[in-house]
Amino acid sequence: MQLTARTHVFYFIAFITAMVFSGIANAAPPKEIFWEDLIPKGHVQISNQDAASHDGAEQNWVQPDLDAPVVKELDGQLVSLPGFVVPLEGDSEVITEFLLVPYFGACIHVPPPPPNQIVHVKIKGGVPIESLYDAITVSGTIKVSTWKGDIAQTGYMMEAKGVAPFEL
Repeated sequence: MQLTARTHVFYFIAFITAMVFSGIANAAPPKEIFWEDLIPKGHVQISNQDAASHDGAEQNWVQPDLDAPVVKELDGQLVSLPGFVVPLEGDSEVITEFLLVPYFGACIHVPPPPPNQIVHVKIKGGVPIESLYDAITVSGTIKVSTWKGDIAQTGYMMEAKGVAPFEL
């Protein structure tokens, strides 16, 4: 049986369509995680959120527990995590790099939490952030990796694929 050019085109389009739809059908949604999921089970976490003082005393601005353990099993997983933004890079329209933190004001108004409670996020093309007071949900591939900046050290990094307002 000899195939015509038209038949080749038909099979090619059918093949591409099947590949696209099989990819969509097999694409799993991100695993929804929360801040406690970034702390290994059994680890007693040092929290400075309640103890943080706004009086500017030097000892209050030290990031605690720089050796806080991370959850290595999360490495490479597609996840979504709610939190607050601490901008690092961008302009007046969009941000392209930020720290995701579990509570408002962390790293800005109060000392940073332990590294296993901060995620360094990069997003290609940037994303507009309406207000730093509002919580967001970031989706992307999380990596167990340290990042050090002027204001904090992180235990995780993420290449974000999407950012959305946080909804209860």
